[in-house]
Amino acid sequence: MSSQTQSSPAHDAKPALPKRAQIVLSGTKPTGENLHLGNYFGALRQFVDLQDQHDTALYFIADYHSMTSLRNGAERRRNTLNVALDYLAAGLDPERAILFRQSDLPEVTELTWILTSVTPMGMLERAHAYKAAQDKGEDVDHGLFTYPVLMAADILLYGSHLVPVGRDQKQHIEMARDMAHRFNRLYECEALTLPEPYILEETATVPGTDGRKMSKSYGNTIAMFAAKNAVKKAVMGIVTDSTPVEAPKDVQQAVFEIWSLFATPEEREAMFARARAGGLGYGDVKKDLLARLMDYFEPMRARRAALEARPQEIEAVLRAGVVRARQLAMPVLEACREAAGLGPVRG
Repeated sequence: MSSQTQSSPAHDAKPALPKRAQIVLSGTKPTGENLHLGNYFGALRQFVDLQDQHDTALYFIADYHSMTSLRNGAERRRNTLNVALDYLAAGLDPERAILFRQSDLPEVTELTWILTSVTPMGMLERAHAYKAAQDKGEDVDHGLFTYPVLMAADILLYGSHLVPVGRDQKQHIEMARDMAHRFNRLYECEALTLPEPYILEETATVPGTDGRKMSKSYGNTIAMFAAKNAVKKAVMGIVTDSTPVEAPKDVQQAVFEIWSLFATPEEREAMFARARAGGLGYGDVKKDLLARLMDYFEPMRARRAALEARPQEIEAVLRAGVVRARQLAMPVLEACREAAGLGPVRG
């Protein structure tokens, strides 16, 4: 099954990078919530681009990670399928990239234990997620506390060079590097590759309808695949200032920033000139944004609907993906076991 990369003026404006002999990896936790523009422009679109720019691109559905917050097996399976549908609908091609389910490759839990044995408690206590939970007075379990180790294992198991992340997730890559360096140093080996974060600065943070970073936790998202009425309600609800129509507008507002994601540089320049000159209403900008947004995502919406009718095909993609992922993982795990004096991998 093959999908074509979705094109738009904003997408076409990005310069293509030369293809590199590197491994790029990222994962998404199956939370069950709808993908929004922040997910797409901040991450998913990069995934589609990177499958053509690097020899190996791995994208996994982090169902192990979801166990810290979701305790319903049937719901986890549904959520996992939905993430796979979203990835494939957005243009991820399983012939060019490797898409797989994290739990189909349990070797990641073995590397997690190996890394746990060399990870200082102080490092885990400094993790943003753990500190945030502590500040809120939440009952922190072992899964949340050691979450960074499993994440590091996800990254390191395949010899990953680049990990696409948002700026707020950079700490995870730094911790993975620290764990890899510590293991290599303690066991006097080079079994683990030190990864680098890959952050696309101009789209790393997408504003939400209230001007803050678009996030499900803020309730300020615009969903990619929601019904048109729901998308329209979100777009028309974008918060703006009270400047009257005839007055000049401040273009450093969420409505203009979101609109810019769907426009060419020339269109942005013309729109901003109109806004600064006065006479442009925010309602007109929102209507144009809604039309552009629906046009941009319509091919993906149609592709997703077609794929949803063939769940067995999605499962086949995931099973084929894990076979390819294991081919990358086993040499790394063997090297770690050899360095640590453990027995060879059986099976």
